[in-house]
Amino acid sequence: MAVEVVNTEESSIPQEEMVEKKIEAETEAETDPVPVQTEKKVEAEAVTVPVVEKAASFREESNFLSDLKESERKALFDLRARVEDAISTKSLFVEKKEKEKEEEGEEVKCVDEGDKLEEEVFLWGVPLLPTKGTDATDVLLLKFLRAREFKPKEAFDMLRKTLIWRKSQNIDSILCDEKNNPNSDLDEACFIDGRDREGHPVCYNVLGGLSNTGLFETEEGRESLVRWRVRMMEKGIGMLEFEPGQVVSMTQVVDLKDAPRPGKKGVRAVLKRVVDVLQDNYPELVARTIFINVPFWYYALSAIVAPFLTQRTKSKFILSRPATTNETLLKYISPEALPIAYGGLKREGATEFSLEDDVSEMFVKANSTETIEIPAPQAGSTLVWDLSVLGWEVNYKEEFIPSDEGSYAVIIRKGKKLNSQEGLVHNSFKNNEAGKVVLTIENNSQKKKKVLYRHKAKFLPAKGC
Repeated sequence: MAVEVVNTEESSIPQEEMVEKKIEAETEAETDPVPVQTEKKVEAEAVTVPVVEKAASFREESNFLSDLKESERKALFDLRARVEDAISTKSLFVEKKEKEKEEEGEEVKCVDEGDKLEEEVFLWGVPLLPTKGTDATDVLLLKFLRAREFKPKEAFDMLRKTLIWRKSQNIDSILCDEKNNPNSDLDEACFIDGRDREGHPVCYNVLGGLSNTGLFETEEGRESLVRWRVRMMEKGIGMLEFEPGQVVSMTQVVDLKDAPRPGKKGVRAVLKRVVDVLQDNYPELVARTIFINVPFWYYALSAIVAPFLTQRTKSKFILSRPATTNETLLKYISPEALPIAYGGLKREGATEFSLEDDVSEMFVKANSTETIEIPAPQAGSTLVWDLSVLGWEVNYKEEFIPSDEGSYAVIIRKGKKLNSQEGLVHNSFKNNEAGKVVLTIENNSQKKKKVLYRHKAKFLPAKGC
């Protein structure tokens, strides 16, 4: 269920207690998993079902011409003609007021290098001249049409302004320019990491990383923040395929934990500029925006931002309070692709597992204990496993149980209580005899816990004579 940003022009901000109850009810409805009955012992190799059921999400419209309504096809043909005429008459880069002068017979100058404009014009690598274009041209034009409710004239004006803005700000070279001037603070606060369950590149915006940078306080700093955010959009767009049936948009994750509040100097100005730039120049390039660790002050922020957003943009917003952040993200991003900081199993630089390795899940009921058994039927193998408990606050231990009853069990990891700050358990064990590794999770809390885990065995080649 998408949650809209509160618009103060239409309604007042709810009382804090009412807001908390409303959001908790909504996020629980979104993320509360279907209870799963599990045995006390889980055979690790027998579990083949994916971890989390694919979540229902914002459904993107088809980009196939045959799937468009008649009125939509007509609007597309109209926009094609407008673009074709503007490129052929070298007027695509003429500002609106200058275009009106041109129609009245007055002499005008094209913006930037428009007077030298050749017939081949590209946006994000897609040719814009319809008669020399491809299916990708229609996919791109449809984005501008959908952003303007299939009004060809308004969509064309938006496209023209976007192209002029890109030239004036030298956006086409923004990745190369800023590669030579890295800002480690900003790189940690916004980064692209993997894809969601539907193949959208995922851009993480960790706003807490901006609190102490001082960038909000000066005009130069605010401008660098806006340009940095544009750079991340351009980077994400480079991962898209502008073809019918392909992935043509991104998923944004906005982490509001410790984020600077709207009252902080310069924050409001930056927010407005970023919203304006992205909404005016990057139409329909975000499939959904997931706000996580949402605090109460977010409603003050939403009151500031909402007037600058279209209803279509707001319909793609999903909110999640801190208690349900991990569950919400796992609805849209598989655990093997979700960073461990958000409850997933993805570790930087890890080589033991890949995105193709299955992740399994189990639930540990309140005041109960469950075990996961990883078989090691042959001696001389190395077992590797990852395990995470959402919310942790459980007792956990690992041991190796030999098949031979006369052998002694080996303690791999002593029993210990793991708190909510725990990120991921990663361990390995080389067995000298047949047996099994047993992972024990004891849940003494009043809430059930979800466990994510995966494992594999590496067998050493037999020695020659």
